[in-house]
Amino acid sequence: MPGPGGAEEARVKPESAFRTLFNLWPYMWPSDRADLKRRVLVALAILIAAKVITVLVPYTYKWATDALVTPTRTIDGALTVGVGGALFVPIMLIVAYGVGRILMNVFNNLRDALFAKVGQHAVRQLAYKTFIHMHELSLRYHLQRRTGGLSRVIERGINGIEVIVRFTILNTIPTVLEFLFAAAIIAWQFNLTYLLVVSLTVVVYVWFTVKVSDWRIKIRRTMNESDQDAHSKAIDSLLNFETVKYFGNEEMEASRYDRAMARYEQAAIRIWTSIAWLNIGQAVIFTIGMTIVMAMSGAAVLRGEQTIGDFVLINALLMQLSIPLNFIGFVYREIKQGLVDIEAMFGLLDVAPEIVDAPDAKALIVRGGAVRFDDVYFAYDPARPILKGVSFEVPAGKTIAIVGPSGAGKSTISRLLFRFYEVTGGVISIDGEDIRHVTQHSLRSAIGMVPQD
Repeated sequence: MPGPGGAEEARVKPESAFRTLFNLWPYMWPSDRADLKRRVLVALAILIAAKVITVLVPYTYKWATDALVTPTRTIDGALTVGVGGALFVPIMLIVAYGVGRILMNVFNNLRDALFAKVGQHAVRQLAYKTFIHMHELSLRYHLQRRTGGLSRVIERGINGIEVIVRFTILNTIPTVLEFLFAAAIIAWQFNLTYLLVVSLTVVVYVWFTVKVSDWRIKIRRTMNESDQDAHSKAIDSLLNFETVKYFGNEEMEASRYDRAMARYEQAAIRIWTSIAWLNIGQAVIFTIGMTIVMAMSGAAVLRGEQTIGDFVLINALLMQLSIPLNFIGFVYREIKQGLVDIEAMFGLLDVAPEIVDAPDAKALIVRGGAVRFDDVYFAYDPARPILKGVSFEVPAGKTIAIVGPSGAGKSTISRLLFRFYEVTGGVISIDGEDIRHVTQHSLRSAIGMVPQD
């Protein structure tokens, strides 16, 4: 499901889409996994074989029909079934038709089974990378973000990645390939007029699908904004259960949640209505094109220019073509929605960590454990400084208590010692080593902490 964004962002910019696909490519074609590359290649080979069979199956239908319409009879008018008999050829063609349909199904499912490991590997690697990156971001970032909304962005982003990884390789390419095969057969078996009608039908179908899908994505963005807002309100309210009880704000919290769900409800209704209009429009466009071509073929049969088998063939080809046409709409919608879904997730990956190790940072070696704050300045907000020239020292093996009113900076001192924030002035050192010159992992591994909660 799409991530946050306003109406003005309803369209995925081409440069953003290409950047997303470019970033996903290493996961679809992992350089360090030769076994996964082999799986991709085998899946593509099976895909091509399935599409070749798909466009050849209607020919068995044509040949069987022609053989049944004009069978060879014996002298007494009876039909024979044995080898060389009148029914042998149509029966064999009917069997070939059935075998072809079975092979199509087997190859398509085998392709999906082979590629499943590649797709899930990509999802797992990106989910892991995002999880690690979230832990690399600063405490300031996490305190400023709502946990509920952030979790939804990541969840939808992971789902969107799986959609894009699967459909860009296993559906977009085969859909185009199958249409080209079918178009070539129509032009060769019939004439360019048939191809023109079919091509015009496809162009109008795709244009209509793109326009309506773009409109639906705008609605889907609104729906997901409401979904994220409602989820965030619910999670944040439950996380602050005690505070809500203190002030008796249960009704207010429930009202806020219900208003968010009401907005989600209206957007969800519009989504279902829009998909109905999309399906109706697609059916009307394709049916008109198919009716025109069938009428042309029927007239040609009456003129003796085509056989009944040709009439059946064009019908079978068009019905077969309806499958990739349906996939064009489905794949376009899924990819567009997937791109919208992972926009926010890739935005998280683009956030630079506020606290990073220095290029020459080394591991902290604790000798005695003396801690020193030397003229330290710090402010969460530049307009409201918290620490102003704070200096003190805790000798090795000694204990110190820091007391003061709420907001005086007691918790801030521990956060600065763990280097959750950078000081704006002064130096914090352990055994004379500036903590900015050591790795964060070694620093935090050397300090014990008992959180208040």
